[in-house]
Amino acid sequence: MAVSLKPLDDRVVVKALESEEKTAGGIVLPDNAKEKPQRGRVVAAGPGKLSDAGDRIALSVKVGDEVLFGKYAGSEIKLNGEELKIMRESDLLAKVEA
Repeated sequence: MAVSLKPLDDRVVVKALESEEKTAGGIVLPDNAKEKPQRGRVVAAGPGKLSDAGDRIALSVKVGDEVLFGKYAGSEIKLNGEELKIMRESDLLAKVEA
């Protein structure tokens, strides 16, 4: 049974991109030396936060955007064998532009 997520308000679901296997000098890193990924792709986004007047404020990211986030930002979940993070839009640090 496939389950899909629909985040609420200003939350986004991010799938972390794999961290680098090698350093710039070509040294292969073992699994325990790799840092937690801080880059990911938005796989689901909520409708936006409600303002005090009751208007919906749209998110500045959309599904498919590549983003940067803090090491320990968001809540980690496992869904259909995939590790995902659910976080508020304010936990995102930047949007990666191509």
